[in-house]
Amino acid sequence: MELTVTNSPFNQEQSEKLNQVLSTLTKEQKIWFSGYLSAAAAQSNEPSASIVETAAPVSNEPKPKTREITILFGSETGNAQGLAETLESKLKEKDFKVNLACMEDFKPKDLKKVEDLFIITATHGEGDPPDNAITFHEFIHSRKAPKLNDLRYSVLALGDESYEFFCQTGKDFDNRLEELGAERLHSRVDCDLDFDEPAEKWMEGILNSIGHISGHESTEPVKVNPEDISATQTYSRSNPYEAEILENINLNGRGSNKEVRHIELSLEGFTDSFEPGDCIGIFPKNDPEVVSDLIETLVWNPDESVPINDAGDTLTLRDALTNHFEITKLTKPIVTKAANIFGNDVLSEKVKKDRWIYGYVEGRDLIDLINDFPPEDLQPDALHQILRKLPAREYSIASSYQATPEEVHLTIGAVRYHANERDRNGVCSVQFAERLEPGDTVPIYLKKNPNFKFPKTNETPVIMIGPGTGVAPFRSYIQEKEELELNNKAWLFFGEQHFTTDFLYQTEWQGWLKDGVLDKLSLAFSRDSEEKVYVQHRIEENSKEFYQWIQEGAALYVCGDEKCMAKDVHQSILNVIQKEGHYNEEEAEDFLTQMKKDRRYQRDIY
Repeated sequence: MELTVTNSPFNQEQSEKLNQVLSTLTKEQKIWFSGYLSAAAAQSNEPSASIVETAAPVSNEPKPKTREITILFGSETGNAQGLAETLESKLKEKDFKVNLACMEDFKPKDLKKVEDLFIITATHGEGDPPDNAITFHEFIHSRKAPKLNDLRYSVLALGDESYEFFCQTGKDFDNRLEELGAERLHSRVDCDLDFDEPAEKWMEGILNSIGHISGHESTEPVKVNPEDISATQTYSRSNPYEAEILENINLNGRGSNKEVRHIELSLEGFTDSFEPGDCIGIFPKNDPEVVSDLIETLVWNPDESVPINDAGDTLTLRDALTNHFEITKLTKPIVTKAANIFGNDVLSEKVKKDRWIYGYVEGRDLIDLINDFPPEDLQPDALHQILRKLPAREYSIASSYQATPEEVHLTIGAVRYHANERDRNGVCSVQFAERLEPGDTVPIYLKKNPNFKFPKTNETPVIMIGPGTGVAPFRSYIQEKEELELNNKAWLFFGEQHFTTDFLYQTEWQGWLKDGVLDKLSLAFSRDSEEKVYVQHRIEENSKEFYQWIQEGAALYVCGDEKCMAKDVHQSILNVIQKEGHYNEEEAEDFLTQMKKDRRYQRDIY
């Protein structure tokens, strides 16, 4: 009903203005406004009957019940946690009640009380849940898991499509919740390394779906901007900082089989601080020789303009292959998409077998794929339908902000290998080793890692296990320990091939040991003796003292290679706990699990 001069005590101008305002109000706002006018009239002793008579009628419809939202994250390096915090912020802006928790901090028995559940999780290793999601993952897949017929949910899965079990943990949660009777509020989204855009779309879908159902719906669809993902940082993945290279030094001696570069980058004007355990992400460029070989193989014009995404953005072919597309690594989705576009019958038949794909992609690149399965009529504008965006490379910070706030140091091992009759190079590592010099700049961003944090007290002993480039975050921590004059005990286990050529930062470690900043240094050089000796052997050789440090409250940190080192080190730590603590195997596992929950056992493995 509209107000007019005939059905209200208002004149024409007042009626028009009131109608204009009333048309924009929700039911709840009209009810509140009616009550407000009545109360105002009562306070001024004015009759309010006419106001009440002409106010919007009070609806007898029950107000939608606001359901409580729970966000759980499983995070190995902090990406899932950062996205979970962004979603929490967006929901609270819409006045939702939100409970945010890491999966290991969530009590499984409370799951049956949850109404709306949003899970954001990474996948670790070969389809395994992150360390801080293992307990919840085991519970929800056990017979103890309750029926969840009143639960609504959605899952955001993070992963790397170059792995066989891409986003497997997210898929596990999504399928299991459905099996338990929960209602999927929004379809699961699986994210590759470049997760910003799909994560934003998932959040928008969540916010709009739940807003519509709960009565929080806005007149415009909710949008999540890329900047929201890193709102607390000046520079981010979507807004990188151009850092000047100050130093680029080979840490290995002459004759070494390794080439590890010590990189110093200027942070003048960067403004954001960092802590030991954090990372620097770098956007690399593909090798110009590889790019030229690929263009020659395709027989295309390097200056031709090509689309790089579905939005229609374009670059020249050479720029796109140098700066935008990943061309040196094949994945199952790339090969599958290529089979649909190449028009090669042999490839189309091959991709029907997953086992063949995963065997083929190992150590091969786009040039191999084109040579092995020549396309019928591949056009440049089809590249963006096949290839993924060149992902950033992330490296542990090897310096302390407290010691050098205007610089950040990295320890980067050059990756070179021979596979399938061709020499291969790591995209970012060899760019630093061969093509970048002091004075050049690289686009970077700071990546916080809340799951690899060091104590800032004098009471907690620290045991650091970091062979090879895994030593980087421990150099950062010892620098900071020295700067803050912390007196807690510190023990480093470091390993490499040869003492004389591969002892990274040797003089610094020996200096810290002499000055008492480092209390104990255990070294393992695998090629200096007939029998190969690794850091895990040094752990077990020092079994009694190692366990004594644990009993004194020591925190354990492991950084480095996931495939072999991390598993072997984990087993050695279990062996020490079992032997010195007089536990059986299961009790030792429980002991170490509790250390994880207490943040006394943290790993940064890759």
